[in-house]
Amino acid sequence: MLPLFLTSLVLFIGSASTAATGLAGPPPELFSPLVAQKVLKTAQSFTGPNPYPQYTDREVGNWQLFSADQWTAGFFPATLYAMYERTKLCGPTSGDANQWLELGRTWSTGEIPLELHTGVGHDVGFISYPFMDELRIDKLERDNGTAVEAVNAFATALAARFSPIVGCTRSWDSSDPTDFQVIIDNMMNLEVLFASEELTGNQTLRNIAISHADKTMVNHVREDGGSFHVVDYNSTTGAVIRQRTSQGYADNSTWSRGQSWGIYGFANMYKHTKKLEYLQTARKMAKYWIVNTPSDGIIPWRVDGYNRDFNAPLTPPRPADSSAAMIATNAFLLLADQELSTWNFTGSAYYINEAIKMLSVNTKLAWRPSWESLLANGTVNNPQQNNLTGIVYGDYYFVKAGNELVSRGLARC
Repeated sequence: MLPLFLTSLVLFIGSASTAATGLAGPPPELFSPLVAQKVLKTAQSFTGPNPYPQYTDREVGNWQLFSADQWTAGFFPATLYAMYERTKLCGPTSGDANQWLELGRTWSTGEIPLELHTGVGHDVGFISYPFMDELRIDKLERDNGTAVEAVNAFATALAARFSPIVGCTRSWDSSDPTDFQVIIDNMMNLEVLFASEELTGNQTLRNIAISHADKTMVNHVREDGGSFHVVDYNSTTGAVIRQRTSQGYADNSTWSRGQSWGIYGFANMYKHTKKLEYLQTARKMAKYWIVNTPSDGIIPWRVDGYNRDFNAPLTPPRPADSSAAMIATNAFLLLADQELSTWNFTGSAYYINEAIKMLSVNTKLAWRPSWESLLANGTVNNPQQNNLTGIVYGDYYFVKAGNELVSRGLARC
């Protein structure tokens, strides 16, 4: 942990910068009583074989429910753990700590069968989130066998998708065995490899994460800091076949949610390895994000059959993607921490200010008191008109952003 005087200094620099630029503080909605009320109601309302919320309808904001065997299933249990953490930061106004913890454990239980068989492929990293949260609570004793087994099983499953020829873990499966598809999102799944390495001492897991990040840095991230969503490799030679999009506007455009995954993923890789190239890549991708964000601060997506994208035409207008904004907010805060670890106080304050500005503007747009979700204006699958909805990972990163700001002394509950 960094010395307290360093944190205090960067907070002073950040406050001065905020005053100079006229930026607003964190949005009050972060700590609205509705946050705890809505999350608790969802946790207590849904039971049965398919209880996991993924997104809402577009009209009234009711959650649509799915089975545990979805890449998004870990986010709601992780939100319950985030609410538990909030009680430690904010006290009883955020609810009962024991209740949140028990609810988190209960909702995580439905994911345990996925240790043996799952259809999510590389996204075992995402579904492991609540189990990694549990381990952070039990950090001193490591006596939670269920969480340990889950993290190790999911890390083993991800490692099994690694190709030493390609140097990456496979993202999507293909009917063509020579088509080895890797998506930028997979940078987020690498965390489970580090978590399992800490538990087992298995250095191979770390090496896989580093190899995957190295290849992604070269083949997904462009010179200008933008990114490709998908890179297709030849599984027998490791050669790049194609760099393309699946959810963006065009192959040479930058899909905003993928960009947010990339910023977060490379900042996290620097946190674990202190390899300077990862920090430089996170900076480059963050710069692209900032430069290409519209003047109103709303993070865009495309409306003509694909998801949100920085490079989509302005006609028709590009509605927002609140989920990408929330992921990027957390990515910028993580990047600010890494800058602070290098004694770059000005850089740390800069990313903190950008994070708060983005969080405030996009919360003002997307906050929906009457919906079951916390936020609206997200999108899952635009070709199927699955847009302008609440999304479970958007809500998760919204709650997490509030916790991160409080823990840094940048917000009050």
